[in-house]
Amino acid sequence: MSTLSSSVTARKALADRLVEIRRDAGLTGAELSARCGWHAAKTSRIQNGRTTPSDADIRAWCAACGAADQAADLIATARAADSMYVEWRRRHRTGLRQAQERLIGGYEKTSLFRIYVSNVIPGFFQTSDYATALMRSITRFQETPDDVAEAVPARMARSRLLHEGGHRFAVLIEEWVLRTRIGEPATMAGQLRHLLSLMPLASVSLGVIPSTARRTVWPLEAFYLFDNRRVAVENLTAKINVVQPREIAEYAKAFNELSGMAVYGPRARALITAAIDAVG
Repeated sequence: MSTLSSSVTARKALADRLVEIRRDAGLTGAELSARCGWHAAKTSRIQNGRTTPSDADIRAWCAACGAADQAADLIATARAADSMYVEWRRRHRTGLRQAQERLIGGYEKTSLFRIYVSNVIPGFFQTSDYATALMRSITRFQETPDDVAEAVPARMARSRLLHEGGHRFAVLIEEWVLRTRIGEPATMAGQLRHLLSLMPLASVSLGVIPSTARRTVWPLEAFYLFDNRRVAVENLTAKINVVQPREIAEYAKAFNELSGMAVYGPRARALITAAIDAVG
């Protein structure tokens, strides 16, 4: 799905939801228009997805339908329609470096990072060798320009946030990530030893979810919670930016439940050490 088609789909979903709210309130389009104080043609354009409603339009619509409590979620949806789905190939069309550099501003504004990964070690915790091996794989697979040598320092720059600015990192890693080899054995062993070195940091809480853990939440795709403002969900083809308060709350709930399945401290260190031994 392209970024454009995803944006169109998001706007259509918003329009459909507004229609549902009107119908649930038992109002016709004309009656809603009268309550909102605008022409019926505007209601028609909004309902058909031809016009994206403003924040004030959504508040008025919801108030007219007795659904003012739904306005915040719908406003967030409208604001995110053009940026909620970012295709990796499009984002990396000039290489990986610029994409890495664009991220740091948003990271600096975040106080609490809640990170769940089920695929690779999160970027904040990566070594240079691990990041290089991973980015080479991404570049090869996506068939995008190879600027890995420039992109790796840009990625590594974010690790300074572990040591400055009062940022906190609550990170959950599935055990199989520790045993999924990225790069050469020495690269993987070095990455795992680096994880051990980060665990004593006051800014870091690192939990490992054992492969044998009884699941109350199934394995999910990697996601990053930035305070309570946004969630970035990563899949094979795109990053999805979630900004609806209701959806953010669901990711926070999932993170809390996943945290309950994780082990910490000596038990987490034991799993990481076992993974180092398995690398050989």
